[in-house]
Amino acid sequence: MTGTVVKSTGSWYLVRGHADGQLYKCRLRGKFKNKGLKVSNPIAVGDEVTIEPEGGENQGVITDIKLRRNYIIRKSTHKAHHSHIVASNLDQAFLVVTLVSPRTSFGFIDRFLVTAEAYDIPATLLFNKLDLYDEDALGYMKQVMQLYSQVGYPCYPLSAHTGEGLEQVQELLADKVSLFTGHSGVGKSTLVNALVPDLDIKTSEISAFSDKGVHTTTFAEMFEVEPGTYLIDTPGIKELGVVEMKREEIAHYFPEMRARLNKCKYNNCVHVNEPGCAVQEAVKKGKIALPRYESYLSLLQDEDSHR
Repeated sequence: MTGTVVKSTGSWYLVRGHADGQLYKCRLRGKFKNKGLKVSNPIAVGDEVTIEPEGGENQGVITDIKLRRNYIIRKSTHKAHHSHIVASNLDQAFLVVTLVSPRTSFGFIDRFLVTAEAYDIPATLLFNKLDLYDEDALGYMKQVMQLYSQVGYPCYPLSAHTGEGLEQVQELLADKVSLFTGHSGVGKSTLVNALVPDLDIKTSEISAFSDKGVHTTTFAEMFEVEPGTYLIDTPGIKELGVVEMKREEIAHYFPEMRARLNKCKYNNCVHVNEPGCAVQEAVKKGKIALPRYESYLSLLQDEDSHR
């Protein structure tokens, strides 16, 4: 029998059966190898798995995991030199950002976008807390939105609090598996609840299956908004280290740099201080935004420190 993992508590996995739509509480059978990936979670929300009934009613074991189409991965907060797969098999990802209380940094936004680019996941930026912006903040938000729109990332201003701009986002969810993530405090939970009004019912359905009284790490959770439309909610991410990326690859995941890579004088150019570098030239001329280039340099430094 096959199904999709909708929640993980670390020891138990909740799997929604493809044939019957039922929830099955499953354990893992044996060790699962992740093709050389050092991950703290062998199975992630969104994974397609094979299960066999075992134990009581609606219980089973996961015997196999299908090849992932893609995934969002970050550095593990618990295990050194390990990564954590946030969710897999996504059609799109939404990063909720705020420019006031708290302010999302360019570095955080760009790290997320680079990760999404690396795994071919279309990404969209949602600028929340519109109701808190004064005229200056609105002007600044428009500039930031223009910066990312020009590079090819759709940007939507909204307020989860007042409901402004939510309709547009709701339309984007139809018939897709969508991931929602962001820093703690950006209002992501309020937004997810506003987008899926009966989420409380769905949450309690899933919670009823989870271990009671056991302290479990909060992992991502998948909800069926309507048939064929799924939303994956994630706990707030403090930091987002880029994983599995070689130094010379990083520029490929910045679309505005990728477009200029074959114009550099040297094939192995890393766009820092090489002569005849098309990327540095574009930064000087304002064709590549300075905050984006600074994020790129910061990612290079990260890689250097992990060598």
